[in-house]
Amino acid sequence: MERVQSTNLHAYILIAIALFLSLSRPSHATKQFNVLSFGAKPNGIVDSAPAFVKAWDAACGSTDAAVIYVPKGRYLVSPVRFNGVGCKSLNIVFRIDGTLVGSEDYMFLGKEANWLSFERVSGVSVIGGSLDPKGPSLWSCKASSSNNCPAGATTMSFVESSRIKVKGLLSLNSQMFHIVINRCRDVKLDDIQIVADGKSPNTDGIHVQLSTDVEIRNASIKTGDDCISIGPGTKNLWVERVTCGPGHGISIGSLGKDREEEGVQNVTVKKTVFVGTDNGLRIKSWANPTSGFVQRVRFLDSLMFNVKFPIIIDQHYCPHNINCPSQESGVRINDVIYQGIRGTSATKIAVNLDCSSKTPCTRIRMKDINLRYANETAQSSCVNVLGDSTLGNLVKPQACF
Repeated sequence: MERVQSTNLHAYILIAIALFLSLSRPSHATKQFNVLSFGAKPNGIVDSAPAFVKAWDAACGSTDAAVIYVPKGRYLVSPVRFNGVGCKSLNIVFRIDGTLVGSEDYMFLGKEANWLSFERVSGVSVIGGSLDPKGPSLWSCKASSSNNCPAGATTMSFVESSRIKVKGLLSLNSQMFHIVINRCRDVKLDDIQIVADGKSPNTDGIHVQLSTDVEIRNASIKTGDDCISIGPGTKNLWVERVTCGPGHGISIGSLGKDREEEGVQNVTVKKTVFVGTDNGLRIKSWANPTSGFVQRVRFLDSLMFNVKFPIIIDQHYCPHNINCPSQESGVRINDVIYQGIRGTSATKIAVNLDCSSKTPCTRIRMKDINLRYANETAQSSCVNVLGDSTLGNLVKPQACF
């Protein structure tokens, strides 16, 4: 009997200690900040940008995790900058159930470089929502050859930021780029939809530059420029399950614009689908001397449906053939693998590798390439390319190696 009582007493003491410790731990509450409480109007008429800034400032001032909530409705929002300097909260979520819109007057957003800009933030997530800056009015201005058209605003940009997540976002009709990742680290984009007209100018879907450890997964991108563009200084980029078209494909570059330029390395593009695009998997550089380079790139398991240039390296890139540089590209392209690329080409030359005579492409390897043109095997063209015949072959190896 005494042993049983002693055992029970010991158990009660342990329970009391556990309860005390749980109560003494700091709470990890999440505070919610509804933009309506700060004056936002879901009518698409009143500018809600000041309310969004106030909600951001309140979330930043919280020492807890914070949620900035945007209920259903349409919110007219002028260009706004979310600055993370001095933020106390280490975890801020934008939960968007509504739609953020611009104005039919393209100058409402076009006078700024960015519409929704996150600068020097950390631990920020954007979940859900639709963004519609109403880009067609600016596209029409540019199509009219008017000299009074502004360049236009990028829809959403992240600059000098880390631990970023964007999930379930719909981006419509951007004036310029839809999403830009610049000088960032640890970024995850998932379940993204991007929609713009196939002739809309400079409306790249997702642009990454000077950033490390970026993941892009499960995206559908229909736009008038590159579906994904990969700029200088990109390192450790993973792209998987992306459907592209219309658009200009997935492009590394353009590179070589500047003499001193950071390289692109450790890029994997996997399980992608291209439908009616101008290009599929592309590397492009200007014919200039430069310190830039491309290395350790893997293009794996892609389906092509009526793509003009399914596989292309263009080291004499010069859109519209205006003021083209007359030198040879100094961008060093090395260790690129194409594997499991299949489907149909809209042109007879499905693989077109045009490399620099000054810095030929090296260790270009291909395996399991099955591209057809008009019910026959497509052809390849390779200039200044050094491969490795032991690790694979081209559509027509003799044309290249």
